[in-house]
Amino acid sequence: VLQSPGVSMKNQALDGPKQRMKVFVTRRLPPEGQKLLSKSDLDVQQWDSDDVIPKEELLKGIEGADGLLCLLTDTIDKEVVDAAGPKLKVISTLSVGFDHLALDEIKQRGIKVGSMQHLSTDVTAELAVTLLLTTCRRVPEAMEEVRNGGWKTWSPMWLCGYGLSDSTVGVMGLGRIGLGIAQRLKPFGVKRFLYTGIPPCLKSVEELKAELVSTEKLAEESDFVLVSCPLTPETAGLCNKDFFQRMKKTAVFINTSRGPVVNQEDLYQALVTGQIAAAGLDVTTPEPIPTDHPLLTLKNCVILPHIGSATHGARNAMSVLAVNNLLKGLAGEVMPGGIEL
Repeated sequence: VLQSPGVSMKNQALDGPKQRMKVFVTRRLPPEGQKLLSKSDLDVQQWDSDDVIPKEELLKGIEGADGLLCLLTDTIDKEVVDAAGPKLKVISTLSVGFDHLALDEIKQRGIKVGSMQHLSTDVTAELAVTLLLTTCRRVPEAMEEVRNGGWKTWSPMWLCGYGLSDSTVGVMGLGRIGLGIAQRLKPFGVKRFLYTGIPPCLKSVEELKAELVSTEKLAEESDFVLVSCPLTPETAGLCNKDFFQRMKKTAVFINTSRGPVVNQEDLYQALVTGQIAAAGLDVTTPEPIPTDHPLLTLKNCVILPHIGSATHGARNAMSVLAVNNLLKGLAGEVMPGGIEL
């Protein structure tokens, strides 16, 4: 269903014969962003659904558009950019990552891109810590034992997990989110932080006394491994059989970045054979993960449906930023969430 929610009669009268710029929006937006969009003078066409837009509808809807507001579930490849035509000036994505965008094609055509890079840091870091604590203390398994009558009495070693005090935490990708995770874990008494990737703030790294190490050393020495790196050709499949074999048998693995960073078949084998203790995933390949996937049969694997930024405040703020990126970009102004291509 295509709709144009943001066109008032007053705007039409003021514009007169002047042709308004067309934008295509691939999903319903959170309320605050939708409200802002409805006040614009743009010719807004929108996929009026909470479901992913079919490719054929995307190709049809984007034709002749000046701007596009999309989600991480939309693959904006050469075919889509070609379908838009030469008028396309701005792509605003309601996501932190932009691996779903064909950046080379977009750059060649001089199209501006805006994302959420600076916005969802805190809530995503909070979720990563939540997932870590939930996984390492076996919370879902414990809740199930209460429900199914497995809780008979107190037992010294029943449902024992792993604590953070005096531990070594390895963060793969100490960017804004990775740094946010580490800062939140420090009060738990973490003894040592290891990291890979280039940190955004050396002062913060010094405060954490974080050590830059190789991926191999991080795997070997960490009690808890948290993945927060972006998906790139270099990081795709980075966490594989070799990586898991280097980890401690008592180690817990957490991924809140992108599913393809992890080889899920290798992760399954590491979990089922006891090569590592447990894993928590907020991202999978594919998404949603099939309900018959082997990982879902394991008690030592906690899987969430990609809810890293899922708070009311964060999602509304993200939608407002996405719309502002679109409006500023079309006006030839600096986008608040613009990225360098």
